[in-house]
Amino acid sequence: MTTTPAGSAETKIPQQGPSAFDPHRPPERELLDDCVHCGFCLPTCPTYQLWGEEMDSPRGRILLMDLASKGDIALEGPFSEHIDNCLGCMACVTACPSGVQYDKLLESVRPQIERNVERGRADKLFRDAIFSLFPYKRRLRAAALPGALYQKLRKVPAIRALADRLPGRLAAMESLLPPVTVREAFATLPVHTPAIGARRGRVALLTGCVQDVFFHRVNEATARVLSAEGCDVLVPAGQQCCGALEVHAGREEDALGRAKRTIARFESLDVDAIVTNVAGCGSSMKDYGHLLADDPEWAERAAAFSARCKDVHEVLAELYSRDSESSGSGTSLDAAGGPRAPRTPIKGRVAYHDACHLGHAQGVRSQPREVLRTIPDLELVDVAEASLCCGSAGIYNMVMPDAAAELGERKAGKIRDAKPDVIVTANPGCLLQIGKYLGDETTPLLHPVQLLDASIRGAAVPHR
Repeated sequence: MTTTPAGSAETKIPQQGPSAFDPHRPPERELLDDCVHCGFCLPTCPTYQLWGEEMDSPRGRILLMDLASKGDIALEGPFSEHIDNCLGCMACVTACPSGVQYDKLLESVRPQIERNVERGRADKLFRDAIFSLFPYKRRLRAAALPGALYQKLRKVPAIRALADRLPGRLAAMESLLPPVTVREAFATLPVHTPAIGARRGRVALLTGCVQDVFFHRVNEATARVLSAEGCDVLVPAGQQCCGALEVHAGREEDALGRAKRTIARFESLDVDAIVTNVAGCGSSMKDYGHLLADDPEWAERAAAFSARCKDVHEVLAELYSRDSESSGSGTSLDAAGGPRAPRTPIKGRVAYHDACHLGHAQGVRSQPREVLRTIPDLELVDVAEASLCCGSAGIYNMVMPDAAAELGERKAGKIRDAKPDVIVTANPGCLLQIGKYLGDETTPLLHPVQLLDASIRGAAVPHR
């Protein structure tokens, strides 16, 4: 295999034979050629930081894609192994000075692997089991019943000892079980939560799958905060999974089906924005326009839908901005009034962790910090190595538990160094991953809107 020395220009490799990719949306030649192999991505790539292996860096993976495109290597074996090793955190996209769209390249390559590479029986069964559960809210609720019982039983020494002997992937899944309460799992939000005071905007909230069943309290806090800040909040009944997990894992057909159903459910609503409070969901929904660009029936509808998608912090930051005459985004959100709801001071150090699919994939970094700084007496502190993934990455911490564990321990160490009184991050996977490796049952670990909600209501800071 021809490789490229670090820091050198790419050695052009002629076409060796038929492409290893099938003709359905292979990686685009123009995107592959954008990479000049400069190495700016290396310090931000989690797997390169762990192993120092060139083929487990973004530029190394792009070289593999180039070789496969030119027929020099097959998709089986090293190619699929190195692509599977990628977390899809997109830190390299942020770091790249050449504007290489690694996100689009990875998005095109993972479905190629899923269609054309036969996985081992155990690997296939494990992945199928994940996707037969997590995208289905009813199944998650059914699982919450034995899950709540198990969490009580796991405190029994004999049960704990059995759990500790589970093999790698099963052990990872068991250790990442979210805190389960039957009440929360089966709770629902009102279809309409009216704005408090004069209405400043009207939004629809995606409640999510894992988010709504295991982190319903975050959805409740989101609706209360938006209402307190003058937004009518619609929660359309019959919502289903947005397809984010399947998009990130390369399960293209299922993901696109879910995307179409989500568009159909939300597109007719008379709202200024479609709001998400999950980083992974938001990044996929904002990308529907690209994912469905070659579908004549859905392309225009998908682009219009994506244009209305906003993270909850973006909506709040727009409402709080005093400098703009309008939101500047084509919506009618009144962005001239600043925070409306009074805040109760929260004293203490709050460490904010940038979820990768919020900071890197969506470019939403300043807005969560702006929102948190509206809380009086709060001291906001950043975490060192903020751009480095915590190891959650969708299903990565279940299918690649060893690498995820190293990254989780590393992230937990940086958070401890910040000496926070509260830790906040805007993604359920990050909350579970950080909670597991922090090993601290006393420090509150929350979504940012939960902290804002507590300040607005004058309530005690919740624990989890």
